[in-house]
Amino acid sequence: MIRTGGRGPWRIVAAGTALAVLAPIAALVVTAASGSEDLWRDLIAFVLPVAARNTLVLLTGVGLLTALLGTGAAWLVAAHEFPGRRVFDWALLLPLAVPTYIVAYVYLDVLHPVGPVQGVIRALIGVDSPRDFRLPDIRSMIGCILLLSAVLYPYVYLTTRAMFMMQSANLIDVARTLGHGRRRIFFRVALPLARPAIAVGISLVLLETLNDIGAAEFLGVRTLTVSVYTTWITRSNLPGAAQLALAMLCVVVCVMALERWARRRRRYANDAQHPRPLQRETLRGSRGVLAAVACGLPVFVGFIVPAWYLIDATIARVRFAGVPPSLLGEVLNTVMLSAVATLVAVAAALAVVYAVRTGPEFLPRLFLRIASLGYAVPGTVLAIGLLPIITGIEAAVDTVATALLGVSTGLFLLGSGAAVIYAYVARFLAISAGSIEAGFSRVSPSMDAAARTLGATVGRVLWQVHLPMLKPALATGALLVFVDCMKELPATLLLRPLGFETLATHLYGEAIRGTYEDAAIAALLIVLAGILPVVVLTRVGARAGPAREAEAADGISTLSG
Repeated sequence: MIRTGGRGPWRIVAAGTALAVLAPIAALVVTAASGSEDLWRDLIAFVLPVAARNTLVLLTGVGLLTALLGTGAAWLVAAHEFPGRRVFDWALLLPLAVPTYIVAYVYLDVLHPVGPVQGVIRALIGVDSPRDFRLPDIRSMIGCILLLSAVLYPYVYLTTRAMFMMQSANLIDVARTLGHGRRRIFFRVALPLARPAIAVGISLVLLETLNDIGAAEFLGVRTLTVSVYTTWITRSNLPGAAQLALAMLCVVVCVMALERWARRRRRYANDAQHPRPLQRETLRGSRGVLAAVACGLPVFVGFIVPAWYLIDATIARVRFAGVPPSLLGEVLNTVMLSAVATLVAVAAALAVVYAVRTGPEFLPRLFLRIASLGYAVPGTVLAIGLLPIITGIEAAVDTVATALLGVSTGLFLLGSGAAVIYAYVARFLAISAGSIEAGFSRVSPSMDAAARTLGATVGRVLWQVHLPMLKPALATGALLVFVDCMKELPATLLLRPLGFETLATHLYGEAIRGTYEDAAIAALLIVLAGILPVVVLTRVGARAGPAREAEAADGISTLSG
C-alpha cells in the first residue's frame, strides 16, 4: 500500500481522541489522591467491605448463570432441530432490548405482595391477605442475580452460537467414530473450542453488571457502583467517591485480565478445503418440548413479561391521565443528547480507525486501543473522572471571559449537557470503532493504492472510495451508539444539568418514588428503541449463515478489546 503524505492530521485527531478518553481516568487518580487518609480509612472500615463483597457475589452469580443460559441456548439452537428453533434463533436476542434497570423496575411491581402474580397465586390457594401468604422478596441478592442474568445472557448466547455454527461437522464426525455420544461430544469437543467466545461474552456481561446502578439500587443490593453514587450525591464527598471508583477500576482490570487468561493460547481455524457446517440433530417428542421450554423461558422472563407489563401499564396510564406533558421534552432531550453524541463518536472513531488504515504503525494502533478503553469503564467511574476536567475548563474560561469581557460564563459545560455528551462519546466510541474497523477490513488495500497512484490525497480516498463502501458499517455503528446513549443511566444521572430529564432519568426518579405507572411510557419508549439493534443483529445473522454470524460476534468481541 502507498502510504506517503497526508497522514499527519489523522494521527493528530487520533491522538487527541485517545487523550480525551484517557483524561478522565487520570483525573480520577488525582481526585482520589486529594482525599485524606482518615476518609480512606472510613471507607475501608464501613463502606468498601460490604460493597466489594456484594459486587463480587453479584459478578460471580451473574457470570455463572449467564454462561449456563447463553451456552446452553446456543448449543440447542446451533446443533439441534426442535419445535420453534427458527423463532428462538432470533428471539433469544430480544432481552438485549431491555435495560437492566427497566427489568428491575418491572418485576418490582409485578412481584409486589399486592401485585398481579402474588394476587393470582393467593386466589388459587384461597388466601385473601398478603400477610397470610407472600413469595420471597425480589429485593435481594438472589433476585438481582436472576433478573440481571435474564437480560444479559444474550451477550454469551450471540458469541457462543457463532462459534458453534463455525465448527466443522468433520470434527463431530471424528468424535463419533471414536465412540463418543452427543453429550460427551459437547463437553469434550464443542465446549472447549467455544471457550474463547464464552469468555468474551462473560466479560461483556460482567462489565455491564459493574456499570449497572438502577437495578442494584432498586433491588436493595449495595454494590460498588451504588456506593460511588451515594458517596458523591448523598454525602457530597467527591474524593471518597473517586477512591471507590478506583476500587471499581481494579475490578474492571481483573475482569479484563480474567478474560484474556481464559483465551490464552486458544486458536481455532476451520477446514479451508472441506468446510462442512454442523449438522443439527432432530429432537422429537418430550426432548423437543424440553428444548423449546429451555429456550423459551429466558425470553419469557427477560423480554415478554417486561414488554407485556410496559404495554399494559402504558395503556392504563394514557386512559387514566393521558400522556404526561413533560414526556415530549424528555424525548427531545434524550434524542438531542444521543444524536449529538452519536455524530461525534462516529466521526472520532472514523478518524482513529483511518489513522491505522493509512499507516499501521505502533502509535496509531495504540491510539485505537486507548480510545476503545471507555467501554470497559463504568459510566459512574467515567463521570467521577470527568467532573474535575469539566469544572477546570469552566473555571479557566470563566476567568478569561471575566477578565477580558467582564462577563461570567458560569457552568456552560455542565449546564448545557456537553458534559453528558463527553461521557457518552468516551464510553461508546469503542462500539462505533469496532463497526468501522470491521467495515474497513472488507475494503481491499489495493483500492487505496490504485486511488493514490491516480493522484488522490488521503482525504479524497476516504471521501470518494471508502465512505461509500462504509455506509452499512457507519449506519450500524451509529445505530448501536445512539441506542446505548438513550439507555445510559449512571453517567446521565451524575452529569446532567439541574432540572434536565431524559427518559432514563425520569424512569429512575419514578421508580425511586414507587410511582411505577407514571414511568411506564418512558420505559416502553426505551425498550422500543432497544429493539432496533436487535433487529440489526438478527438480520446480519440471517443473511449468510455462519460467516455472518461470526462477523456479528466479532463486532461484540471487539468491545472487550
